Amino acid sequence: MIDPFGRRVSYLRVSVTDRCDLRCVYCMAEDMTFLPKAEVLGLEELERLCGAFVRKGVRKIRLTGGEPLVRRNVMSLVDGLGRLVKAGALDELTLTTNGTQLAKHAEGLAAAGIRRINVSLDTLDAAKFAAVTRWGRLEQVLDGVMAARQAGLAVKINTVALKGVNEGEMDRMVEWCGRHGFDLCLIETMPLGEVSDDRTHQYLPLSLVRRRLESRWTLAESDYRTGGPARYLTVAETGTRLGFITPMTHNFCRSCNRVRVTCTGTLFMCLGQEDAVDLRAPLRASESDHLLEAAIDAAIGRKPKGHDFIIDRGAAPAVARHMSVTGG
Repeated sequence: MIDPFGRRVSYLRVSVTDRCDLRCVYCMAEDMTFLPKAEVLGLEELERLCGAFVRKGVRKIRLTGGEPLVRRNVMSLVDGLGRLVKAGALDELTLTTNGTQLAKHAEGLAAAGIRRINVSLDTLDAAKFAAVTRWGRLEQVLDGVMAARQAGLAVKINTVALKGVNEGEMDRMVEWCGRHGFDLCLIETMPLGEVSDDRTHQYLPLSLVRRRLESRWTLAESDYRTGGPARYLTVAETGTRLGFITPMTHNFCRSCNRVRVTCTGTLFMCLGQEDAVDLRAPLRASESDHLLEAAIDAAIGRKPKGHDFIIDRGAAPAVARHMSVTGG
């Protein structure tokens, strides 16, 4: 699949649910209204949809949410997609999780063929964690992370940089990840959906974070790539990687190779644009996938050049939908 700007689309991020067992302040409103279950694709439908993308040239699939592991029977989807990896039709199946359910599912994820996961973790301070997530328990997540490591999964920690919240913890995060052999990826907060806090108070440019880290750590350039938007450095003192996702200070649109499908079957060609294509209707209109594949082709032909993210006092979010709706 080649978009209008010559970029090959080979990476699909699939949200299996908009629901989550946390309410992170930069991601969700506290009183979120979730989708009626009748609007959400069944797990067999999600697997069929993913299969169509694989036939069209997708080589990597990431399962997201909400929190994907709260979806009932989600392991049946993981097992089904894992068979595509084992058959060589898919290069990689990965997962982004908040870690709360990892202790229960880590061994099953590894058995299905998942080799690495991303865990969202913004602080190692239990009180701050409870405040950022509104009611999460840090101990539960750390237990899950260690269970994933024990199961043989490579763990990357995703940390959203939040001004006045965790900006003083970046050294600690680098040290902790290095001690346990985890890569760390820092992410700038993005203007998606209405939240109760003013994002101008939350926004922390990673250019500033990097300068601060370089006063303690030796950060060497790296050509390591995962297929996602992060740009990586190697921390010489630990041997682990430090990634930066910078949609605000240095966007990554020029090399974008990904599209996103929501749990309702809506295909977004860009995280920061509203243009979308309904794949649920053609999926359900025929047992054959010809209508579905035609809809995918038409959508890729409309993939935009990039997003319009901006964070400014009083500015409306770039898009109205929350990150949990699109899939993180």
